[in-house]
Amino acid sequence: MLGLKLPTDPRWVDLASKSIEEILTDHAYCEQKAASTAISLIQNYPDFPLVFDALSPIVKEEWGHFEMVMQQLKKRDLKLGLQRKDEYVSRLYPFIQAGGSRADSLVDRLLFAALIEARSCERFKLLSKEIPDDELKTFYRNLMVSEAGHYKLFLDMACSIGKKEKVLNRWKEWLAHEAQIIKEMELRGDRIH
Repeated sequence: MLGLKLPTDPRWVDLASKSIEEILTDHAYCEQKAASTAISLIQNYPDFPLVFDALSPIVKEEWGHFEMVMQQLKKRDLKLGLQRKDEYVSRLYPFIQAGGSRADSLVDRLLFAALIEARSCERFKLLSKEIPDDELKTFYRNLMVSEAGHYKLFLDMACSIGKKEKVLNRWKEWLAHEAQIIKEMELRGDRIH
């Protein structure tokens, strides 16, 4: 369903399971960034009414996810650590095409967001199946469903704003680029991506 070209190394879940405070901290900041991305799209593309209508609920939902992650930290008497640079997102971001029409720019940013949601969904699925903490299994199963919905929403929005065939061809380019990034990145269990 997600179309990712390179699955996450299964060892990632074992590493994440050994650093719950780190993975929850990183996850919390990922949710904040997801809410900020939706806000940024609304601010930068007010001439596309679909953006406001579709993404306003996403802002609320992503912030709600941040609060849920914070509750998981508190339940375990763990602390929210400092935010760290997200190498995955930093390496994806330059692939956003510059120039072109506003619609083209918006489409590429939506594909960027869709890809991050797809990888998050895939990682949450792994956690929901493999993490030894039963409460976190359920927590990540529920979030996996939400992330899948966000991925689909962003991809569908891109297809409705741009020419579908062109958008899907660009999506294939994003998927290939992302697979190369995943292949080159160090396997770390303290990061969602």
